[in-house]
Parts: sequence; structure tokens; C-alpha cells
Amino acid sequence: MADGPPRYQFRDVACEDFPLLAKWLAEPHIAKWWGEVDEELASIEESMTSVETRPMIVEWEGKPIAYLQYYDPHLEEGHPYQDQPKGTLGIDISIGSPELVGKGHGSAIIRQFAAELLAGGAIRIVIDPDPENVAAIRAYEKAGFRYIDTRTSIYGPAHFMALDAPEETDLK
Repeated sequence: MADGPPRYQFRDVACEDFPLLAKWLAEPHIAKWWGEVDEELASIEESMTSVETRPMIVEWEGKPIAYLQYYDPHLEEGHPYQDQPKGTLGIDISIGSPELVGKGHGSAIIRQFAAELLAGGAIRIVIDPDPENVAAIRAYEKAGFRYIDTRTSIYGPAHFMALDAPEETDLK
């Protein structure tokens, strides 16, 4: 992929995306893991102007296919992942359309986006699927994430996973 253009494009969420986000958040495969649609949309809207979280739309072949957000746990007061080293960024992702689930997009998006964050200076990327979300855990493992521990926070139970930047000695 290094020789060609990126497979996915990432752009900031715009107000025009809210009807699509509302539709996605109501889909059973997303609703199972996220909160009420109106609450989640309000949270995304708030994130659009926050310093700690950046909400994004993932596009593939020119079409929006997923919601992704990344955040710095050290910028949010009392965030449960402040035990991670400075330079850690957290990510969350949901594939929007049910017909695109299980096709490898999740792990491919995460792999590409994590590589971009690490190239930009992040030292660790963390992700925290619900321990019962086996499909997500498999996708993140496929993208190179490894299990750290199981946590419980205000966000609920988490199968806490991380992907670390390669060490200088690992480069060939």
C-alpha cells in the first residue's frame, strides 16, 4: 500500500453528516455497542469543537462507510486511560452499513489509520471494545493490536488493547 494511494480517506465530521450518523447509530450492529442515538449525536457534535477528541468519517471509493474518532486521554480530565504513556491516542470505530460488516474493512481501516497516527508521532494507540464484541476484537487483533487487560470504567467493560510504535531497532 505504500506505493499507491491510501485505500481509505479520513475527514472531519461535518454537520451535513448527522443524518447519516443517526442512521448508522440506529443500525442493530452499532446500537448494541453505543448509547441512544440522540445522546451519541450530541456527544459527536460536542467533540467537533473539543481539543481531546476528533470525530471523523471514513470514506472508501468516495463514499462514507464508517465513523471513527480518536482522542488523547491525557487531555480529558479524569479519563480512565491516563495510566498510558504520554503520546498515547485512543480510537473508536464503527462500520456504518451492515452489508459492509465482516468484509475486512474494520481491520484495514484501523491498520491504515493507526499507521498514520504512529507516523505522526503517537507512541501507542489503544482501543477498548466490549469484551463480548468478539468480531471487533478479532478485527483489532488482525490489525496488530494486542490484549493488555480487562477494565471497567464509566464507559462500561473494556477489552483493553494496544498497538505500539515500532522501536528504532525494529526498523530494517
